[in-house]
Amino acid sequence: MTAPNGLRTIPTDDRAWLMAALGDALSGGAPILPVADEQADARAIEALQGAELPERTAVVVRTSGSRGVPKAVALSAGALRAGAEATHERLGGDGQWLVALPAHLISGLQMLVRSEVSGIAPRFFDVAGGFDPAALLEAADGLETRRRYVSLVPVQFSRLLDLAERDLDAADALRRFDAVLVGGQAVTLEMRRRAHELGVALKRSYGMTETAGGCVYDGVEIGDTRVRVRGGEVQLAGSSLALGYVGDPELTAQRFVEDRDRDGSATRWYRTGDAGELLGGMLTVTGRIDRVIISGGVNVSLDEVERAVREFEGWASAVAVGTPHPEWGERVSLVVETPAAEAAGATAPSRSGASRAAFEEVRAAIRDRLGPAAAPAWATETDELPRLVGGKPDLRAIEEWLNRLRASFRETRIAAGEEQE
Repeated sequence: MTAPNGLRTIPTDDRAWLMAALGDALSGGAPILPVADEQADARAIEALQGAELPERTAVVVRTSGSRGVPKAVALSAGALRAGAEATHERLGGDGQWLVALPAHLISGLQMLVRSEVSGIAPRFFDVAGGFDPAALLEAADGLETRRRYVSLVPVQFSRLLDLAERDLDAADALRRFDAVLVGGQAVTLEMRRRAHELGVALKRSYGMTETAGGCVYDGVEIGDTRVRVRGGEVQLAGSSLALGYVGDPELTAQRFVEDRDRDGSATRWYRTGDAGELLGGMLTVTGRIDRVIISGGVNVSLDEVERAVREFEGWASAVAVGTPHPEWGERVSLVVETPAAEAAGATAPSRSGASRAAFEEVRAAIRDRLGPAAAPAWATETDELPRLVGGKPDLRAIEEWLNRLRASFRETRIAAGEEQE
């Protein structure tokens, strides 16, 4: 469907049409909006088709992020091409991409852009029925070029590592990729160690829809990307920056800022909202700036707690949230998937098959490492964490579920006479 503003809605399940429309958009044709489900997104699509698009818009990508705040990002053909060309330059040359991520998100779409720019057709891997690591490696056998690439989210990569560690043929197949990009969430030190021991060409990718995908690999900028840290916030500049947010000039002005360099030239920067630091010229992202609670008067980074907790056996799926506390104001609480859910593939299962580390052990270690205010007060198990399409935990849905759970417990205590209304 083509809108008055020229925006064409392209269903991602029609891959031939998607590739043709993307190629046309990258060559100066009508802008496109890739969508996974036109009926479910009908209202949002109608609003975007009636909105004014920034000049030079080639692709509009909708993104909600883990907080569930919907945004529509306008990307130019130049930004998308810059990101694709910088990726291939860093990885050592053009190659064929195995597409295992949703094409309506930038992580999946950028693989199609790289394919269009290189002229090498991608191979699609269908994950609609759930991610099967063995099936992905089988699909990789069909890649036709000397260089082969894949981009994954951490939960997918972890399951591939699990398979490779117990199956030599799977390990050989995984090693045949010239690069395995992994982004979307923090890649743990344990995951990096396991990849190194297997000889897998892991590349940690950092970027977002607003930067046309990954623009920092293994802590180092690609292409003409520039990185700075201001007030603890990671900010990015370069050719791959988006034009802005469709229909939201206020948010565009807030997140995309222009500064004058020493020579008087202007540089446009994107404020990521991520906390980080530059050490020896390498970027380390430590979490989200808004993922900080004040517990007992002490600032506690929930992302920092998560990273520490996930290093323990059986806690790889843990999500840290802030919960109200009468004395401390807020305390850290953990939500983790049950071992049965992990074994079913919702997240990375324990490699050794050992039971999960005891909560008190985890709590004591976090207290020693990060201080008493960071020590989790509770841990709640769930069969399956709510997740966004790209695989990230849906923080808003998790917090809403915890609120309902706490309200239910309180009602039970009141009914039992253990608490007053």
